[in-house]
Amino acid sequence: MQDTPASDAQVATLRSFNRFYTRRIGVLDERLYGTPFTLPQTRVLWELAHHEGITASELARALDLDPGYLSRLLAVLKSKRLVRAQRSPADARQQVLSLTAAGQRAYAPMNAHSQAQASALLAPLDDAGRRRLLQATDTIESLLGAPRGERAPSPYLLRAPRPGDIGWVIGRHGAVYAQEYGWDLTFEGLVAQIAGRFVERFDAKREACWIAERDGLNVGCVFLVQARDDKTDKPERGVAQLRLLIVEPSARGLGIGARLVAECERFARQAGYRRIRLWTQSTLLAARAIYAKAGYQLIATEPHHSFGADLVGEVWELALSP
Repeated sequence: MQDTPASDAQVATLRSFNRFYTRRIGVLDERLYGTPFTLPQTRVLWELAHHEGITASELARALDLDPGYLSRLLAVLKSKRLVRAQRSPADARQQVLSLTAAGQRAYAPMNAHSQAQASALLAPLDDAGRRRLLQATDTIESLLGAPRGERAPSPYLLRAPRPGDIGWVIGRHGAVYAQEYGWDLTFEGLVAQIAGRFVERFDAKREACWIAERDGLNVGCVFLVQARDDKTDKPERGVAQLRLLIVEPSARGLGIGARLVAECERFARQAGYRRIRLWTQSTLLAARAIYAKAGYQLIATEPHHSFGADLVGEVWELALSP
């Protein structure tokens, strides 16, 4: 629910983008990709090519089409012997739809053309430009698409940082915490100090950073470093510190945060640490839940005013068995 209606300028900007993109990808053509099929017909063929055994009611929901209109589309495709309907073995009242061999042959060149078109759109962009574009499309889908729970999650990977990743860590911490908690620039400054020290003091045997990547975009990170005394800056023997855990809002609910925390524990055990310590805030409920589930114990709390907010800092620790 939004508090205020969109302004006329905002509506005009979105409509302008819609006109630009539909023209750019050629959906204004009466026959898509030079085939004898309309856009709605190609969408039906795509769904059937990727969802074998889907029912007509499921297909209508997936495409957000009126059942009567979908029935007419299917009748045309069936008359061309591109689609078949068979009684569902699970429910005799339902019919499951699938492509015939002719339907698969008709779909193949459309799919190849669509793949080539997407590749051509990305070709003029460098890697940074492609990342920006894909991040923008993910944002659009997240804001305007189906609820997160109704979308099939795409896989992610964890990797070591590459040039440019440390800047991303700093920038995203600043932006996300400002948006979600109202923290000011001093928090981003603290993250910059922590990240900078990680680079300066990096010891591959004792420290690590993991970047979570999904669909070619950074969506999370965590650091594990040698814990140091706050006053003397001397290393605390046998103690590691977990720092800078973050997961992008668009990638939450996929288990990335828990996986990053688990990687810290795995690495710490291999490096011979006896404990992992972390500092967090009482308001960071999602992170606290991850720590508690992983076996961390809350050992100290202290109210403080930082980052432009009144907070309660918390120290958590995980004891590692020998």
